[in-house]
Amino acid sequence: MSAQKTKAILSSVKEWVIITLGIMIYTSGWSIFLTPNNLVGGGVSGIAAIIQYATGIKMGYTYLVLNGILLLISLFVIGPKFGAKTIYAIILASFCLNMFQAVIPAEFIKDFALSNGKLLCSIIGGGMAGLGIGISISQGGSSGGTDIVALIITKYRNISPGKVILLMDVFIIASSLLVPSYGPDGAALPFVEKFITAVYGMIIVTVCGNVCDIYLNGSRQSVQVFITSKKYEEIANMIGSDFHRGVTVLEGEGWYTKQPTHVLMVLTRKTDVNLLLRSIKQIDPDVFLSVGSVSGVYGRGFDSIKGSKKEKEA
Repeated sequence: MSAQKTKAILSSVKEWVIITLGIMIYTSGWSIFLTPNNLVGGGVSGIAAIIQYATGIKMGYTYLVLNGILLLISLFVIGPKFGAKTIYAIILASFCLNMFQAVIPAEFIKDFALSNGKLLCSIIGGGMAGLGIGISISQGGSSGGTDIVALIITKYRNISPGKVILLMDVFIIASSLLVPSYGPDGAALPFVEKFITAVYGMIIVTVCGNVCDIYLNGSRQSVQVFITSKKYEEIANMIGSDFHRGVTVLEGEGWYTKQPTHVLMVLTRKTDVNLLLRSIKQIDPDVFLSVGSVSGVYGRGFDSIKGSKKEKEA
């Protein structure tokens, strides 16, 4: 097996492992902090929670059925590769939502969640859900539900997934006021308590959406590096072969020395910059360079410029 195939296999395995981690974080937030407090979130998980509080049907079953419908839509719009990852994420999330509620000790939930109040649980649970969604989306997967809808919309529009999820989730949480809800003791919750729960639900989706955006923006942030070195050819070859990034060679003149010089301009992900700098320093310890953040990089290995379907046809 060639080194390139081995690298591709390891990269694929890494994506699936990271998606698994994201789903585990997502479902843990629901099972530990949100569900024990009868809190309502957004998306299909929020709908599943509402149904569980009203009928006793475990979240995982409703989550699986509702997501199956949205999954069929996503397979046609986003493609089969994404669909495979989403099928895995949905099945894993459905299993974990039921399993965690059964295996996590009640004393653990009481100490870490119930004893800290609904407000803190809303913040922690919403943050974990948003982090899990962001991790899954960053690897081409999804935890299902409104995340699928968000990815479909963001495929054609320059709008953050977190904002799309937030708008759809507000309606879902507001609808919980119209559905009967029963606590762990079987007693029906009064309207006032349901209204307060809906307010906590708004906090949950706000935290979830913002944490999702923070994670995605951080993982996709790019930097621009200018490199001045006498060994510019060797450095440029290293960047192209090891980092698979394009390099632009700019001809210049040092104003102080009045000597001609060559400047390399490189755009890369922020997550790669530390390794890049170390590799450059190994080639030329006396290198002169600068690193600056850029707000957007599009095309040739970075993000794509998204537009409407009509614009693409035109």
